[in-house]
Amino acid sequence: MYLSSCDPSAWCTPRQGEVRLGQTLHALPDVADAHAYREALASAYEQGARIAIIGVPESIGPRGNLGRGGAESAWPAALKGLCNLQATPFIACQELLMVGQVVCDDLQEQAAALRTNDPTQLNQLRDLCAQLDQRVMQALLPLFEADYEVILIGGGHNNAYPLLRSLSEATSTEVAAMNLDPHADFRSREGRHSGNGFSYACTDGFLGNYHVVGLHEGKNNAESLRQLANAGFTYTSVHQLYQANWTEELAALRAQAEAWCRPLGIEVDVDALQGVPASAINFNGLTVAQGYSFVAELAAVKQTRYLHLAEAAPSLHPAGREAGDTAIAQLLSELVLAYLHGHQRRTP
Repeated sequence: MYLSSCDPSAWCTPRQGEVRLGQTLHALPDVADAHAYREALASAYEQGARIAIIGVPESIGPRGNLGRGGAESAWPAALKGLCNLQATPFIACQELLMVGQVVCDDLQEQAAALRTNDPTQLNQLRDLCAQLDQRVMQALLPLFEADYEVILIGGGHNNAYPLLRSLSEATSTEVAAMNLDPHADFRSREGRHSGNGFSYACTDGFLGNYHVVGLHEGKNNAESLRQLANAGFTYTSVHQLYQANWTEELAALRAQAEAWCRPLGIEVDVDALQGVPASAINFNGLTVAQGYSFVAELAAVKQTRYLHLAEAAPSLHPAGREAGDTAIAQLLSELVLAYLHGHQRRTP
């Protein structure tokens, strides 16, 4: 198993008289093989766990898309932010399961030696991304088959493909995705990377419905937009949102997601939000409040099965790594809370 356990309490800064979320989270132990993994998931489910948290600390996909590295450090930043939240009745701690992280160190090391301006080495980098897909699916498929919802913290947006494929295979149906992102990530199938997770999922028969929220028409090449349209998929541009009533937009997005009647994934590329350190930092994006309400509203849809938080890169903060760690810890923990709050609003 390419899966490593995580001790949430190790990320806490304790304070007398207070209880941190990391001190209450149930964590999956290290598992030797796929059978032991499935048994551990079944045992945790019997004890009330319903939402699995998993990290993929890598930047292979963004670099394979000719972007910058740094996304491998989002997972530890997220752990620090999430685990130090106060454990209160407002967070359903008993439903959370800390699964751990997909092992990426060896692939990251191989990727670090490859130059993206060399076509042969770029192809090798994309091959490593395809290997990573297999590892991520090895962790995700048993989760979806055991009826868990998943919160996956990356890493690059390349991990949308193993999420969509695993959910589709577990449910034996095409699935749907709502993606808050300036980019459709519908680039050509030129080898796996962070820019073509959805085009691969569509062509391979796993993605049945797809809508991009906040797409910037000047940041997507013509071929991507053509392929998106040919697939019958849609988007709301960021320029439309500048002039729209956000509350009305959210209601329309939720109604669309419910009408699809398919297992749903919530996708968030954090470079959709203003000033967030990411491979493609965006100073003209949407607000954190809009990102929070997007996640919370769609998490309330009963068909929703996962939240994917992609592309955060703390080291790319203009003020340096320390400022980036702080910003990403706060942002990602807030978006996780948005999912939990939306989840609690679901009607039986």
